[in-house]
Amino acid sequence: MDRNGAIWEMQIGAAAAQSGLTVDTLRFYEKQRLVPKPPRSAGGFRLYTAADIGRLRFVSRAQRLGFSLVEIRELLLLRDSGSEACSHVHDLLNEKIATVHQKISELRRMERQLKSAKAQCDAALADECTATCPVLNEITQKSKEVQ
Repeated sequence: MDRNGAIWEMQIGAAAAQSGLTVDTLRFYEKQRLVPKPPRSAGGFRLYTAADIGRLRFVSRAQRLGFSLVEIRELLLLRDSGSEACSHVHDLLNEKIATVHQKISELRRMERQLKSAKAQCDAALADECTATCPVLNEITQKSKEVQ
């Protein structure tokens, strides 16, 4: 709003800059119905308000916290309903934390495997045995076992 209480509007480029997102991201969020379709100017340009910028920032922050688009829609519904939502959000956060712990565990396992593979490479290079790579051989062997 300006000093006179009028709602200010901006075109998509300015809205993208204000929200810290790209124009393509704004269009994507609109297509996914995470933000309402903004009205258009007489020239056909999308016009965003301060409320739209706030909603865009909310969606972006929720995504950075690892929430999926479906979960973000749910968070928006909870936020927009005005009802007491803290316990529901608490449950969503517990689920998200459990998912993060699982991903961390998977990443640690992957790190151990990569370190082991690098140790094999280091040993092969130290022996100047570079005709065949032990890691490529192992990956090839494991892929045959899966079939």
